[in-house]
Amino acid sequence: MVFDYKLLANNYISSLTPYQPGKPIEELERELGITSAIKLASNENALGPSPKAMLAAQNALLKSHFYPDGGCFLLKQTLAQFLNVATHQLTIGNGSENILEIIMKSYLSDGDAAVISQYAFLTIPLLIKSHGGELIKVSALNYSHDIPGMIAAVTEKTRLIFIVNPNNPTGTYTTDHDLKLLLESIPSNVLVVLDEAYHEYIKKSDYPDTLKLMKTYPNLLITRTFSKVYGLAALRLGYAISSPDIADILNRARLPFNVNSIAAIAAEAAILDQDHVKRTVIMNNEGMKQLEEGLNKLQMDYIPSLGNFITIDVKTNANEVYQKLLHQGVIVRPLIPYEMMTHLRVTIGTTDQNERFLKSLKLVMGK
Repeated sequence: MVFDYKLLANNYISSLTPYQPGKPIEELERELGITSAIKLASNENALGPSPKAMLAAQNALLKSHFYPDGGCFLLKQTLAQFLNVATHQLTIGNGSENILEIIMKSYLSDGDAAVISQYAFLTIPLLIKSHGGELIKVSALNYSHDIPGMIAAVTEKTRLIFIVNPNNPTGTYTTDHDLKLLLESIPSNVLVVLDEAYHEYIKKSDYPDTLKLMKTYPNLLITRTFSKVYGLAALRLGYAISSPDIADILNRARLPFNVNSIAAIAAEAAILDQDHVKRTVIMNNEGMKQLEEGLNKLQMDYIPSLGNFITIDVKTNANEVYQKLLHQGVIVRPLIPYEMMTHLRVTIGTTDQNERFLKSLKLVMGK
């Protein structure tokens, strides 16, 4: 007897469109029979992880036969001291996506509503739908969050509001003024989840000091990651900072051993190597300037970005430009899934990688 096991699946899951990650370098080289491809698609740190973090990870491998510390005690101690928060305000996860999933598991029930912006990171709507939540998507304003519009979208069913700051894939940001407006305007029983995956790159005077705001607004919950500026994307480690009461709930919902020992120990070392973080930010700033100047020379429009990426409007089918760049050995990210049909997102790379991208773009665009 043949049975369609998809029919047995939760309808919320079977109706989802899976998230498509960036194409790996190895896959492109295998498909096209080329070498020396570069990947500027997934907002990875082109400088790589701290050498101190890599050494710590290598040493941790010697104890791989032991289960990890389920509470990440030492990592929490190091992180709490660095952030000047209490350890019982922290929740550690297998990447910030795992943290977002724990939040929804804890606070979103079937039929509850969650508010997001039009161009919010695609994982967020996927998670909302997979937990049976009603997705309220508010149109963007100049590619950024329309805060008054998001406030107006809140109803009695709303449990969560998601702000990605700076936003991925647009690179735009929500100011301190606008975030305070949101927090002042919504009921205190609505959680505001602020995804700050790229916050270490930002030196803007009007960018929110969210750890300070949390003292006034206990419904504010911050998520961060070690995948970007710390360069530990492959190890999968993220964390949340929240009020102790919220952290207590999240840590009840968090599965034991959700973080492996190698990731936790590498993250401890990465936090303590802030010189490496500074070098990463300097490289990113220089690379951003290099790409902006190159795009200006090519007379191509882009969205000013505060992250480690820039989104370009190629004014034509973005997927076609993406395919042509692949044949040049350059992997970027077309934003078709965001319904940004003429946009490509490009990660800031090394000086040589940025130059190669600009030359390849000039070639495929006929500039």
